[in-house]
Amino acid sequence: RTRSTDMPLDKDLIAILRCPRCKGELDLDPAETAFTCAPCQLQYEVVDGVPNFLPDDARPSTSSPTA
Repeated sequence: RTRSTDMPLDKDLIAILRCPRCKGELDLDPAETAFTCAPCQLQYEVVDGVPNFLPDDARPSTSSPTA
């Protein structure tokens, strides 16, 4: 299950999206397949162009947190 590359995510929408747990900023990976919350160390997957922000579906982040 990966995001299709047919239509990029809307940049205005990306700018206002926040982590559902801590309400912090999210980083979108270059392939636009996941949003990462550094403080929570969670990744929220993007499937078919739709971000899944259900905390129970989030994966542990593979990137190291920024301090």
